[in-house]
Amino acid sequence: MKALKRGATILVSMILWAVILLAALFAFTTLATRDNNHVANLAGFTPLSVMSDSMSPTFNAGDLIIIRKCTPATLEEGDIITFHAIINNEFALNTHRIAEIQNQNGARSYVTKGDNNVIADTHIIADGDIVGKYVGRLPYFGKVVQFLSSSTGFLLVIVLPLLLFFVYQVYHLITVSIDLKKALAVESIQEGAPDALLADAEKAKQEAEKAKAEAEAARAEAEAALAEAKRLREEAAKKNEE
Repeated sequence: MKALKRGATILVSMILWAVILLAALFAFTTLATRDNNHVANLAGFTPLSVMSDSMSPTFNAGDLIIIRKCTPATLEEGDIITFHAIINNEFALNTHRIAEIQNQNGARSYVTKGDNNVIADTHIIADGDIVGKYVGRLPYFGKVVQFLSSSTGFLLVIVLPLLLFFVYQVYHLITVSIDLKKALAVESIQEGAPDALLADAEKAKQEAEKAKAEAEAARAEAEAALAEAKRLREEAAKKNEE
């Protein structure tokens, strides 16, 4: 029974960490693309959701691509880059392949084109427009991020599991407290009993106290995770409003 409970606790903890990682990924990909002057990165890498099929079949709408910060001087024709662009009179990030590199008086500029587009992009890209170089993709994972961006998705995938985990930890804490009280009762009843029985009662008491401490720590962890998820959601919502 103890092994089963321990396995269930480990499974729940793994699910919790998966939820926290999803929340962090959602917040990072959302906030990374909302700043007109800077794109956030982690160790030089930035995940971005693909919104169109202009680069199909290299990657498709709904994929999650990974770009890496780069030095523009190292780029060559054929490289895929992410750059600042104005699309439909709005700031956006675009990811297309370099079709041509032009050099005028030492200043480089880039003509880009989507693999699935017939003609090249009309705007010319300068070094300062380049955010990073494409390094890979996670097929369909962009749809996960987009789903998390919705109120329903965030509630079902982030908030609800954290709440359930919190309730589970509260229940676990109550059961451990009951076991501790039983152990204390046994100890008081067995006063004057043989040393072996007293030792067993003391051991049971210590195990119950340890389990209670673990449950309290897990509950505190769940509360912190829930607060962090709510904070990330509020930051993302605030950034969207801006």
